[in-house]
Amino acid sequence: MPLPLKSAARLFALLPAVALAGCNMVVMSPSGDVAVQQKDLIIVSTVLMLLIIVPVICLTVYFAWHYRGSNTAANYDPEWHHSTGLEVVIWSAPLAIIIALGAITWISTHKLDPYRPLDRIDAARPVSAETKPVTVEVVALDWKWLFFYPDYGIATVNEMAAPVDVPINFKITSSSVMNSFYVPALAGMIYAMPGMQTRLHAVINKEGVFDGLSSNYSGDGFSHMRFKFHGVQQAGFDEWVARVKQQGTALNRDTYLKLEKPSMKEPVRYYATVEEGLYEAVLNMCARPGQMCMSEMMHIDMMGGAGKESRENKDRLQHDNRHAEQGEGAPASTFPATGNPSRSEEPAEGVDDQQMNHEMHQGHSMGQSGTGQDGAAPAQLNDNSDAKP
Repeated sequence: MPLPLKSAARLFALLPAVALAGCNMVVMSPSGDVAVQQKDLIIVSTVLMLLIIVPVICLTVYFAWHYRGSNTAANYDPEWHHSTGLEVVIWSAPLAIIIALGAITWISTHKLDPYRPLDRIDAARPVSAETKPVTVEVVALDWKWLFFYPDYGIATVNEMAAPVDVPINFKITSSSVMNSFYVPALAGMIYAMPGMQTRLHAVINKEGVFDGLSSNYSGDGFSHMRFKFHGVQQAGFDEWVARVKQQGTALNRDTYLKLEKPSMKEPVRYYATVEEGLYEAVLNMCARPGQMCMSEMMHIDMMGGAGKESRENKDRLQHDNRHAEQGEGAPASTFPATGNPSRSEEPAEGVDDQQMNHEMHQGHSMGQSGTGQDGAAPAQLNDNSDAKP
C-alpha cells in the first residue's frame, strides 16, 4: 500500500477517538455517591462480560488464520468431534460469569434501590444519626421543572440547589404526562407520573453546577426541559435560600395554574412563599378548583364505589383539560374524524343515528336467530369483493 494511503487509513482509524473526545462522560465521572456506585456497577459488569467476549473474539481470529486453506502445517483431523476438557471450559467459564453477574445484580438492585434511604455519604463516611436530609418535592410540568423545598417554604423553576455531603430526599410527580427526572452526576433516572409519587435518595459530594434533564419524551418542548443543579457548601446553600426568599414572589393556586400551562424555554423563577398543601394538591391532581383529588377517588373505590351518585363526579374527574381554554377537546381517536370532541353527547357528523340503531338492532337479531354466538358471520360481513385496497 502506498505511504499516503497508509497515512490516510491511520487517520481514519483515529476519527472515532477524536469524536468521543468531545463527549461529556459525566456518567463515568459522577460527583454523587449513588452515581459513583452505579458507575462501578457498569465497570464491573463490563469487565466480567469482556472476560468471555475478548477470548472468543481472539480465538475466532486465531482459528480463521491458523486453519486457513493455505496453511499446510495445520493439523487436519476431519474425524475429531468431541473434547471433554474443551467442553468443560466452554460451559463452565460463561456459567461462572453469569453466576457472578447475577449475584452483583441482586445485591446492587437492593443496595441502590431509589426508595431506600442512604446509609452512607461516601465509601468512607456513613450517615450519622444527627444528619438531617434536605427534602425536595419535584413536579414535572410541560415543559419545565418545579421544585418545592417544604422545610424552607420556597419553590423554584428550572433551578435547584443542595448542600454538599447532605442526603437529599426527592419526592417526584408530574402534572400531566409521564416524564423522567435525571441528574447524571447525582444518581440514576427516576420516572415522574401524574397522580403518583416516586422517590429518590441521593447525595452530592462535590461542589459544582450540574445539568439536569428530562430523559423521557413528553412532547414538543422535551428537548428544552432542562435545569441546573447547584452543589454548594452549607453556607452557600443558606445564601441561595436567602436569595430565593428575597427575590422570589408568591406561589399560590392561581400562580401555579398559570405556570402549569405548556411553555418552552422557561426562565429560572423564584418563589419566596408557597401556598400550604399545594404540592399535595398537584400530586392528587386537584390543583384546579372543583377537581376530585386522587386520594378521595381511592377512598371511594376502597368503600366499594359511589353507585349511581357517582355520575355527579363526571365533571370533577376531567383532569386533562390543558387545551380547554383554546376551545379544543381532549385528543382522542374520535376527534376530529367524526367532527365532534371526544366523549361528546352530540351524534357524529354524517352519521344517521336512527339508521345506526336500526342496523345494530338488526345485527343483534340475526345473531340470536343464527347458529349461536359462535356461528358464522352474516354473508355481507364476509363479502370483501367490493372492498377497495
